[in-house]
Amino acid sequence: MKRTLLLILVLVMITLAAGCGPQVTGTQPTTTPAQKGASSDDTAPADAAPEPITFTMYNVETDAYPDTDFSSPVAQEIKKATGVTLEIENAVSSDAGKQKLSLMAASGDYPDFVYGKGDLSILKNVNAIIKLDDLIEQYGPNIKKFYGEIDIKRLRWSLDDPSIYYVGGKEVGQENMEPNAGFQLQLGAVKALGYPRLRTLQDFENAIRTFYEQNPTLYGQKSIPLSLLADDWRFMITVSNPANFATGNSDDGEWYIDIETLDAVRHLTRDEVKEYFRWLNGMHDKGLLDPESFVQKYDQYKAKIASGRVIALADARWEIDEAVTALKKDEKYEAVYGYFPITIDESVKFADFQSAGYLGGWGMAITTNCKDVVRAIKFIDWMCTEEAQILTHWGVKDLHYTIENGKRVLKPEVKEMRNSDPAWQQKTGIKKYCYPFPTYGNAVKDSTGQYFEAFDTLEEIAARQLPIENEVLSHYGVNTWKELYPQADEFPVKPYGAAWLVNIEDPEWKAADDRILKTGYRMIPAIVMGDPSEFDAKWAEYQQALKDAGLDMVTEQFNKVLKERTKLWQ
Repeated sequence: MKRTLLLILVLVMITLAAGCGPQVTGTQPTTTPAQKGASSDDTAPADAAPEPITFTMYNVETDAYPDTDFSSPVAQEIKKATGVTLEIENAVSSDAGKQKLSLMAASGDYPDFVYGKGDLSILKNVNAIIKLDDLIEQYGPNIKKFYGEIDIKRLRWSLDDPSIYYVGGKEVGQENMEPNAGFQLQLGAVKALGYPRLRTLQDFENAIRTFYEQNPTLYGQKSIPLSLLADDWRFMITVSNPANFATGNSDDGEWYIDIETLDAVRHLTRDEVKEYFRWLNGMHDKGLLDPESFVQKYDQYKAKIASGRVIALADARWEIDEAVTALKKDEKYEAVYGYFPITIDESVKFADFQSAGYLGGWGMAITTNCKDVVRAIKFIDWMCTEEAQILTHWGVKDLHYTIENGKRVLKPEVKEMRNSDPAWQQKTGIKKYCYPFPTYGNAVKDSTGQYFEAFDTLEEIAARQLPIENEVLSHYGVNTWKELYPQADEFPVKPYGAAWLVNIEDPEWKAADDRILKTGYRMIPAIVMGDPSEFDAKWAEYQQALKDAGLDMVTEQFNKVLKERTKLWQ
């Protein structure tokens, strides 16, 4: 009798233990997958080490500091958890990515994963990427949880083809805690000028001119008043975008969209934008614009900034971040930049903090040549877990952060490396596998109530500001650069996300859009650097050239797709 009771007790304890164990969701399919490359470890025990597999990936972004052999501490932890090693090839130059995608499409030679930014349609048009809907349904519980019922709609391709072909790309739950765009002026200049009012283009010009006249040299070299960058697609970032921002539009790429009607026009056709370029033409005429602005390459531009002799910029934070990090490393703190919401006049609000929700539009896709699509989607699914998000944002416990009072705390040396070493992501792996993989933004908390984001919370941003930044900000009566800008609640939320992420699928439309962009690349430098007396005539020629390039057709197509996209997302 005792033996019988003991046996029953043992069986009950085994049953309870099984019920209390960790629930592994979406990793052990109940049937053999029908998709190409069914995983060899599908029937492996739950506690078995993952079968090693190497996935290849092509990323159209360049990367000056790649984790070439997937050997960073974070990469090794990813490999340990999933069995996956990534061999990532990045574009060799800013214009080579699209060419590579076109070669892939022509040859049929694809990697396992591809991130194509706005050119993914090149591969979709030749059926080179697979629909993910069924895979996500069967193997992607964490993907579904990650995006939720609302944001997952923004992964749909189009109203005509509402399937999901990619995930990742942009952050879920992102709330900007610092300006991404604006007009930048060296902190030393702001301080030397007595903390002047910096609200309009005229204010900005006055500050640049005065400081330039007072400081013909900086750090032993000839000063540069204002420098721009027109190196291929970066033309849109420092030449075109600032004109859009200064006239009151948030980042919709080359488009201006009426938020009430959702009617879109190419922003470079607007009269307000014409006046911005008239101002830029005047800056050149007065000797306040770097004459190399339209011919220099990105590396040359970064080197100028890192030298400390460029007084002012009109750029995106991410584009100058590497050069600014070099300034800090060299302790050229007065050459670091402050961010100001400059507009054409005081009636216009700088809309950098206008919310677009989850942006959608771009992401990483699985190709038809993928050696194991089930393992591939499981890998992406794991990247959506809390474990993975903490790893990719914070790094490895005890190596990069410690636990104090139940909270993650970055080690001081990691914070210092982030602020002073341009290769910090390569060396640690932190943030290296956030973009373009699925990643949470800085407004999302984990199950313990702590933010997934380690660096870009308002608290961390304020903590890493330089003493000279705090000094400058205090004279403007604020604590952070964000406080100088109009806030998100002053603008309506954009129902279409960001216009620059709209996928162009029609080859004819794509070709015309490229012609329009290249027309600007070719003609705007001559307009800006020409005689002011010829400005109006040259601008009129430019507008006609846009029409000749296919502006009307592109505008009609874009408006159709934008309205369809808004309907699809709703």
